[in-house]
Amino acid sequence: MPRANRYFAPGYVWHITHRCHKREFLLKFSHDRDAYRKWLYEARKRFGLCILNYMITCNHVHLLVIDNEKDCISKSMQLTAGRTGQEYNERKGRNGAFWEDRYHATAIDTQDYLWQCMLYIDCNMVRAGVVTHPSEWPHCGYNEIMEPVSRYRVIDNEKVVSYFGFQKQENFLAEYRRLVDAAVSSGSSQGRDSRWSEAVAVGNQKFLEGIRERLGITVKDRTIKEDTGVSFLKEPRSAYGGVFGIENGALRGENSHFLRST
Repeated sequence: MPRANRYFAPGYVWHITHRCHKREFLLKFSHDRDAYRKWLYEARKRFGLCILNYMITCNHVHLLVIDNEKDCISKSMQLTAGRTGQEYNERKGRNGAFWEDRYHATAIDTQDYLWQCMLYIDCNMVRAGVVTHPSEWPHCGYNEIMEPVSRYRVIDNEKVVSYFGFQKQENFLAEYRRLVDAAVSSGSSQGRDSRWSEAVAVGNQKFLEGIRERLGITVKDRTIKEDTGVSFLKEPRSAYGGVFGIENGALRGENSHFLRST
């Protein structure tokens, strides 16, 4: 499969998705999801990764992050994905890949698009039929946003509140809770939407044109589409991969620094 190009575009919000190898349920146990979150915390501490939301499922993860510094995301993903897989393989005596060789990153516009992406991440396990509300799944950002923790914090709560245009945290939390509850009760949280995890970018026309120009993406290979009122920059089907993708070598079994094994 052709590899997607990698780009550096500081200041954007990115929705990152990473699947376990062959979509196996390698994160099905709580302690493995705890391990991923532990290394996510380390990535924030070491590299300054700014995390707005996250979801760790049984066979893939979602992250909503801000790209503030060059290589911050790629270094964070190398650490988090690499160490999680390494620890798992060492404990299980397992060889082979733990992750799909590349993760995917989608640039997300602000305003309503950011809210929609937050809800899409939050409701992942609701869509899967595992829980009836995001608050019931401990390995996601919802509970940490609603009840910020003082130690081992992954979410940058202050940045979340300010990025959504709120001055007071309590006002943001009230709106956040309302939108999540409404999505769950109305059923609008159901159904996978590939735009959020496979497109280059999701947003309004101006935002998408700016992304395309900023990243040097050609019109021939990646075109702006619209579906149900939401515009997105389409990624060719054969080019699945993150714009910040980890080199394959870092994810191969023989490279023990990262893995022995989205």
